[in-house]
Amino acid sequence: MQVADDMAVSIHYTLTNDAGEVLDSSEGSEPLNYLQGSGNIISGLDRAVLGKVVGDKFNVRIPAEDAYGEIEEDMVDVISREMFEGVDNLEVGMQFNADVSSGAGIVTIVAIEGDDVTIDGNHPLAGQALTFEVEVVDVRLATKEELSHGHIHGAGCHH
Repeated sequence: MQVADDMAVSIHYTLTNDAGEVLDSSEGSEPLNYLQGSGNIISGLDRAVLGKVVGDKFNVRIPAEDAYGEIEEDMVDVISREMFEGVDNLEVGMQFNADVSSGAGIVTIVAIEGDDVTIDGNHPLAGQALTFEVEVVDVRLATKEELSHGHIHGAGCHH
């Protein structure tokens, strides 16, 4: 059975950046299960898996615009340390839930200079091309419930 939209797909993957550093992997754990064509995974990977069958193994390099997007400079802002009320020790790399231009999101502290804190609302992998080594391990028809919910239901998932 070939991967097509609205199918439940399971893949093992290893994700690397252009420097060859492993950023994420399903190796040694459960495969990634997702609903094909529903925006559950980045668009470039979703398109790359389309038409594959169980047992297919392939590598694909996904440009930034088809992964987590280009870096948007308007998502970087300098705010006052006072905005972090109740947090005594701010450090570069800390992440916080915040209201961003597109709604609720996560911001990362990227610089601290005195009382000025620079935050970045871009995804940490924005602006990067990503390479996936993929193995398709299962393809099946999604259930009506999975289709209506827009995601795959795994063991113990009850809605």
